[in-house]
Amino acid sequence: MTGQAEITDSHCHLDFPDFADDLPGVIARAGAAGVTRMVTICTKLSLEPAIRALAEAHPPVFYAAGTHPMNAAEEPMATVEDLIAISRHPKCVGVGETGLDYHYTADSARAQAESLRIHITAAQETGLPLIIHARDADADMARILGEEHRARPYTCVMHCFSSGGGLAAAALDLGFYLSMSGIAAFPRSGELRAIFASAPADRVLVETDAPYLAPPPHRGRRNEPAYAAHTARVGAELFGLSYEAFAAQTQANFDRLFRKAAGYAGYEGAS
Repeated sequence: MTGQAEITDSHCHLDFPDFADDLPGVIARAGAAGVTRMVTICTKLSLEPAIRALAEAHPPVFYAAGTHPMNAAEEPMATVEDLIAISRHPKCVGVGETGLDYHYTADSARAQAESLRIHITAAQETGLPLIIHARDADADMARILGEEHRARPYTCVMHCFSSGGGLAAAALDLGFYLSMSGIAAFPRSGELRAIFASAPADRVLVETDAPYLAPPPHRGRRNEPAYAAHTARVGAELFGLSYEAFAAQTQANFDRLFRKAAGYAGYEGAS
């Protein structure tokens, strides 16, 4: 444990090659920065065994399993049964990431929507939070999330939220959470910061999406979980809170949404 305020990097990709030669150092630096938990995210179910092993090997690391929307047309379609079976692992704490991405892969919109609905069903069945990736697909995303939630409620985080105010409002109205990444700390992200500032403080998480999107002063370099502290400082300013108070708020938010991680017997903060 560190003497600093503790935060959780709610979304990173520690299995990516960027960390292959430095993972113990990355995890150690995270702890030194007060980042005492990390959720590493599966983007292809074929990679789940390796990601599971990574979480098993490192006490601060949890994981989530799913098929990224940009991979939905290339990978075998996930099944609800597969996702439920994976979710039984004690360190699997979320479903995803899934969602819609029309920026690079609009041609696979049909496959993405099918995959998304499968992941939603798995989240409904397991009670684990859904982890959503949304890019240039706000209208369809809001429609599908709303349709499925009205049919059967589930919990959800809009990871690395950088969409418009309409999707933010739709997600918050459904009781979902918005996750703040390094994008919110970029100088030209004033509109995004305003969206976060208008959100309830008890519905905000922090993340890195490492190795991507490093916040200042590390922008342009490899991101890593320790840098979630820089984004959290921006969040504290937005909400007019001390860093310690904002950190405590985001920890409470994470524990409320990711209940399985909060109650994990191997986590020394669990009650």
